[in-house]
Amino acid sequence: MQTITILTGAGISAESGLGTFRSKDGIWAKYDLTKVATPEAFARDPEMVHEFYNLRREACAKAAPNAAHVALARLQREWPGEVVIVTQNVDDLHERAGASVLHMHGELMRARCSDCDHRWPAPAVMQISDPCPACGAAKARPDVVWFGEYPYFDDEISLAVRRSDLFAVIGSSGQVYPAAGYAGIAKRARIRTIEFNLKRTGGKFDQGRYGPATETVPFWVDEILRLPKE
Repeated sequence: MQTITILTGAGISAESGLGTFRSKDGIWAKYDLTKVATPEAFARDPEMVHEFYNLRREACAKAAPNAAHVALARLQREWPGEVVIVTQNVDDLHERAGASVLHMHGELMRARCSDCDHRWPAPAVMQISDPCPACGAAKARPDVVWFGEYPYFDDEISLAVRRSDLFAVIGSSGQVYPAAGYAGIAKRARIRTIEFNLKRTGGKFDQGRYGPATETVPFWVDEILRLPKE
């Protein structure tokens, strides 16, 4: 039975009201990334970093999974083979739609201790003085991967791509590594590839579906679930 690996990016959550990294009117546009999304920024001004991620956490809590998230959860639930969903996003919309996901850039709704690396569910408002439940250190940080840090699950994701029969990219610009390299892994392994974006990204995919993810992804899921199963 075929295995499908899917990589999702900010574009899949944009229709839920969560601005993409490059959007001109989102939270990102109001902050200098070097001051809120690097280990150095956190060491220099943890209060500003927590303020930024508290705003992002608030926006995430107000958002709801859209039709694309729901469709992928359905695919994972109903496909007779394996469906591995990997996301560059730190929101929890995939999970709230019912999917199981590998978060390569961490999770906004989780906290992490800068001292002992223990992780726990993040409160709505985090601050540097929050004690770690495991070691008691007052060095809480968001459990997200900042610029200059290595993404989570990279080896596991690379392996999932290599053993797939189909690799799909949804709502990702394909410009940030290592995520940008997964399509290359698939191509070298002669695995079929497909991209879903508002417009063509320039990547060398075998197939493309272009338009809002809430339209293209549910249609595709309906389509492949009707295919004869091997």
